[in-house]
Amino acid sequence: MDALRRAAVRMRLFLPIHSLWKVRVAKAACKWMRGFHSRKLRYEQKYISRSDGTKLRLCVYSPLTPRENVPGLLWIHGGGFAIGVPEQDEVYIRRFVEASGCVVVSPDYALSPDAPYPAALNDCYSALLWLADKGAAYGMREDQIFVGGDSAGGGLTAALSLFTRDRGEVKIAFQMPLYPMLDDRPTASNTDNHAPIWDSAANDMCWKLYLGAQYRTADASAYAAPARAADYSGLPPTCTFVGSVEPFRDETTAYIERLREAGVRVHFREFEGGYHAFDTLAPKAGISKEASAFLMDAFQYAVQHYFTELSE
Repeated sequence: MDALRRAAVRMRLFLPIHSLWKVRVAKAACKWMRGFHSRKLRYEQKYISRSDGTKLRLCVYSPLTPRENVPGLLWIHGGGFAIGVPEQDEVYIRRFVEASGCVVVSPDYALSPDAPYPAALNDCYSALLWLADKGAAYGMREDQIFVGGDSAGGGLTAALSLFTRDRGEVKIAFQMPLYPMLDDRPTASNTDNHAPIWDSAANDMCWKLYLGAQYRTADASAYAAPARAADYSGLPPTCTFVGSVEPFRDETTAYIERLREAGVRVHFREFEGGYHAFDTLAPKAGISKEASAFLMDAFQYAVQHYFTELSE
């Protein structure tokens, strides 16, 4: 039994999430991670106000020894829009900080059981504005703001890049929507998919929680399901990867093809035999090591080459 299979067996009691009961249990279980962090990074919790007067928690990560002229990265956690906290992705965040000295802001965005679309997107955009405004205090270059996330966080990354392009208030230099959750509509890979960790039933349930009455209707916004966008021009250079057996394979490959057609620079790999989130759930597997190396190579290339033009 290889490392991928062993990880899938270990997780079978927790994932996929097929019921609202499991969503509630997983959502509650994630709360214990809040505030836990590596001593190898500087970690802060900031709170900013939403329009309704509630507070949005931001987790801010930076090197113990501050550096200058570094990227800023908004990192968005996954969890089907329904569960999760920023701290769950510290493995990713630590790699990015150690590789570049960047400052990372990760929002504890509103989850769909509490507030469906557009609450999560609005929270991510507020966090992006905070990073653009406060990043200089952490040595961030104004012309090098990156956005990334995994799974639903990857979908929110793609949505945020579209939304930010259209708003014109902030410029994003590079995006990393990893195995992103992009399309509520049927595809060949998200229909009757019974792969480990994330399958068709979990996918359908979480899209319904996120979109509500807009699920699989013509009314669904491209800012909710970015596969619906008509125009991908002007989006930032993009890095992603996906496993060949997971539900998001087809929507990811279609997204990449449309980005290329729009003239966007793309770094992309598909990993044969990979199920959803294989890189984090089975980090010792050969393809997981390949995926991590691919991602970090693309990230380091972006640090050296991808910048935005600043307004006069």
